[in-house]
Amino acid sequence: MYNRYDTFTSKDFQHSLCFPTAGRFELADRQMVQIYIDKYAPDSCEYNFANLFCWQEIYNYSWRLFKGRLVIYDGVNQCAFMPLGEPLPPSELAELARELMRDGLVPDIGLVHKDYLDANPRCEQYFSIHPERDYAEYIYDVDQLCRLNTPKLHKKKNLISQFERSHPDYRVMMLTPEKQVLARTMAQKQLAGQKPLSSGLAGEFEAMEKAFSHFDALGLEGLALMVKGQMAAFSIFSPLNSDTYNIQFEKSDFEYKGAAQVINQQTALYLHDRCRYINREQDLGIRGLRQAKKSYEPETILIPYTLQLKPR
Repeated sequence: MYNRYDTFTSKDFQHSLCFPTAGRFELADRQMVQIYIDKYAPDSCEYNFANLFCWQEIYNYSWRLFKGRLVIYDGVNQCAFMPLGEPLPPSELAELARELMRDGLVPDIGLVHKDYLDANPRCEQYFSIHPERDYAEYIYDVDQLCRLNTPKLHKKKNLISQFERSHPDYRVMMLTPEKQVLARTMAQKQLAGQKPLSSGLAGEFEAMEKAFSHFDALGLEGLALMVKGQMAAFSIFSPLNSDTYNIQFEKSDFEYKGAAQVINQQTALYLHDRCRYINREQDLGIRGLRQAKKSYEPETILIPYTLQLKPR
C-alpha cells in the first residue's frame, strides 16, 4: 500500500519547501506523480513516471516539492522541469530558480509551454527565453495513425501491404514476459551492431532494460509483431494523461521491410479506443529521426522553452 506521503496534507503541500533535500524516484512514488498528472494533465512525455524512473540514472534526475508543486531536476542537461501543479507567477518561478542556484545548481527552467509564456509576459522581466526545437515532441491523432488516409501517408500503407504479402502468417501479440525476452535479444543485437556505439543508444538500452525489469510495476504495456516465432518489431507504451498515450520504446528488425510501419499502426489500433493522441517523443535533433517523425504528419509539434534567470 502506498504510504510514503500519507503524512502530507494538501495544506502541507502548499507550504512545503524541500530545499536542499532532493529525492530519487522509487516505485512507491508512482502514485504521487500520477496524482499530479491526473490533476494537471501535462502533454510532455518527460513527466511520464515510467520515463522518469527508467531514465533517472542516465539523466541524474531528482525531485522535490516547491510550494505544493512537483519539481524535477535534470542533472545532465542542468535544468529543472517546469513545476507540475498550479502555474506559478513569474516572480515565484524566479524564486524557485534562485533556490536552485543557492543549492549549487544551474537555475534554468525547462519544458516551459508557450501558453504559459503568452499568459505571463512578465517572464521577460526575470528570464531570458529560448525555444528548444531539438527537444520538441511529436503528438499524433490516433485515428489518423490507424487510417493512414492522407496522400502523404499512402507510402506507409504501401509498406504495410508489402509486409503483409511477404509474411501472411504474421501475428500481433501482447508483449508478455516470454515475448519480452525476445524483444530484449533483438534490441541487444541491434545495439551490438552499432559501430561506433553512441552514448544515446547505450542509454536507451539501459532505460529499456529497466523498463523490462519493472514492466508491470510501471504500468507498461506492449505489443509484439511476430513472424514464424521470430520478433519482427515491438512497442512499449503507457498513459501520459487522460487523452494521450506515450510510446516509450519502439524497435523493428531491419530485415523485415515494413515492420516499423506495421507496429506503428498496430499500436495505434490497439490504443484507438483509449486515447485521442499518441506522443511519440522527441527527435533530439537527429536528422533522420526528425524526417521519420514528420513523415507521419503530427497533429502538434510541441516545442518547449527554457528560461534562464537574469541577474538581479
